[in-house]
Amino acid sequence: MKSPGSKSIRWIYKPLIHVLALLPMTIMIIGLVNHSLGPNPAETLSHVSGEWGLRLLLITLAVTPLAKLTHSGWMISFRRLLGLYCFFYVFSHFLIYLILDLSLDFGFLTEDIIDRPYITVGFIGFVVLLMLALTSTISIRQRMGRNWNSLHQFIYLAGVLGILHFLWITKADDTEPMIYGVIFLILMGWRIGNKLRKRLR
Repeated sequence: MKSPGSKSIRWIYKPLIHVLALLPMTIMIIGLVNHSLGPNPAETLSHVSGEWGLRLLLITLAVTPLAKLTHSGWMISFRRLLGLYCFFYVFSHFLIYLILDLSLDFGFLTEDIIDRPYITVGFIGFVVLLMLALTSTISIRQRMGRNWNSLHQFIYLAGVLGILHFLWITKADDTEPMIYGVIFLILMGWRIGNKLRKRLR
């Protein structure tokens, strides 16, 4: 029987990741066509796309700890794919805001970025993820060398900004963004602890 790290097994998981990652977007599109997104479809689309962007960012960060804890190095090969889906939902979140809320008025966009802190941190997080997505190809990684690893450490900043954006935009119950914050802290705590253990050795 082939090991979980074999190419054949990875090609089973890869289509499954595509299906699961595209499922929320599919549900949103069906809801939009069927007019079942509630009284404010734009707000629903914005909320769902942004939340899935944050969820996928946390899932991407969880791949390395999970792979090491379960001794399943093959899982690392899915990290880039999950990261790109994270950007896909964050980009969709930004486009929904820009098109449906601002009617493509870049003047209003500039004012919002300057005047509204939750828009400011959200936009910075979007720019960070855009930068990481544009440099995610193997060829660019090879050309950048060690600088690539340094650049992609900014995913942690994107995580902090995404959680702050969600927390500040929440009008009533902030339980959900707080849960995401705790998950992020656990993932960061594992990474810090892992680095400390390596230094002690």
